Amino acid sequence: MKKESGRVVRERKTVEEMVKLYCHQHHDTQGEKLCDRCSVLLNYAFQHIEKCKFHPEKPTCRNCTVHCYSKKNKNTIKDVMRFSGQRMMLRFPALTILHLIDGWKDKKRQEEYFKAEELKNK
Repeated sequence: MKKESGRVVRERKTVEEMVKLYCHQHHDTQGEKLCDRCSVLLNYAFQHIEKCKFHPEKPTCRNCTVHCYSKKNKNTIKDVMRFSGQRMMLRFPALTILHLIDGWKDKKRQEEYFKAEELKNK
């Protein structure tokens, strides 16, 4: 098992809270309980966070160059994020702000990487 950075631990927590918000509103669950479908999706997301080839410097999914989710799960997690993303700031402001900052850092790191690659190839 790879050692998880604080950034990856936060990503797991962010995905978990987003799936819970979605499940509670769409599938009438409460507390820590998720419906079977959302539970499977959350476990799938956790597996992909764990297996990420960029670990421990894993970017946020939006900024990742490798989209590893199956088409079905990708569409489902997009629906979850679209619904929950709007509500996260009210329920989990610190987690949301840190996730946004992580995304900005990822974007900057990617730009620097591609610039360096371009210079190497000249």
